[in-house]
Amino acid sequence: MINEVIKNARERMKKAIIATGHELAGVRTGRASASILDRINIDYYGTKTPINQAASISVPESQLLLIQPWDKSIIAEIEKAILNSDLGITPANDGQVIRLPFPPLSEERRKELVKIVKKYAEEGRVAVRNIRRDANEHLKKEEKNHEISEDDLARAEDEVQKLTDGKIKDIDDLLTMKEKEIMEV
Repeated sequence: MINEVIKNARERMKKAIIATGHELAGVRTGRASASILDRINIDYYGTKTPINQAASISVPESQLLLIQPWDKSIIAEIEKAILNSDLGITPANDGQVIRLPFPPLSEERRKELVKIVKKYAEEGRVAVRNIRRDANEHLKKEEKNHEISEDDLARAEDEVQKLTDGKIKDIDDLLTMKEKEIMEV
């Protein structure tokens, strides 16, 4: 029983870290990255579709993203979706491809972005701590029902805490890398 609880907690924490990583990847830095378009959907024949499923996205230069739709009729739809998003980038459309030029970030904007990524990292830490709490409650319930001993409970809670500490460190490492990327001039 203990192993199942810990295994479940480990898997849920891993998913929380992956989700935090996706959130951090979606934050725009001064460098072009196709992952910032992951959250932007277009209306593609009546269906909400991510841009990366309706077009090829490439990074020909460090400050430029090139979007080449497979169906040229949706160029205006993609352009509108980008303009309506929170990216703050104006797309350039030549009828064949859409170019997204990434202007260098101002110092003030960099600091705002660091605050945003810190918020995402804290949300990730909270998710991991909630998973720890759930696992510990489950273990205490088992101990209360005399399915495990007090010593087993203490050992299991220790293991869950070590797991939590490791996963929070992973989130902190992701945050440090993203902060460095944002502050890079």
